Amino acid sequence: MSMYITCLDLEGVLVPEIWIAFSEASGIPELRRTTRDEPDYDKLMQYRLAILKEHGLGLKEIQATIEQIEPMEGAKEFLDKLRALGQVIIISDTFSQFAAPLMRKLGMPTIFCNSLEVAPDGTITGYKMRCEKSKLTTVKALQSIGFETIASGDSFNDLGMILASKAGFLFRSTEQIKKEYPQLPAFESYDDLFEAIKEAMAE
Repeated sequence: MSMYITCLDLEGVLVPEIWIAFSEASGIPELRRTTRDEPDYDKLMQYRLAILKEHGLGLKEIQATIEQIEPMEGAKEFLDKLRALGQVIIISDTFSQFAAPLMRKLGMPTIFCNSLEVAPDGTITGYKMRCEKSKLTTVKALQSIGFETIASGDSFNDLGMILASKAGFLFRSTEQIKKEYPQLPAFESYDDLFEAIKEAMAE
């Protein structure tokens, strides 16, 4: 029997999009852009950092918004059921400084993410990616040490890990991505995604 690790995206899959929540809290509509709109992550982050700087906003303002964010309805239960089946890793392009409070609300699952570079005054000066193409690189590394991966996500930056895995699923994705990747099963409910993952493990 194969050893499986399920790899899940975080934002849009288990918790609401952090930047969209912050855009609403701060009243800055430009911060609504996500990887669903801009596939080039570096371009997206530079754009965000420039806007934060312009408005004099830093890490503590974003963290205050994150404290108010709750996981999506049913997300923690879904994760608990999945973790009872086998190992689960959340692989996200978010940052450890953003993810920590959300991980507490999800029962402390394992997360691999990036980190922000923050000045002593709380200004976000830059960010450090854990590795290039972090999601794809991570599933390939897991495969290289004897695991089969099953992956699910909702955005452009999830496609690498989804397509490279033994089984891959879109979850609450966009019409555009679903249309461009008709070969990928797309689900809207945690129950359906759970059943699909369970079935993939049984094969």
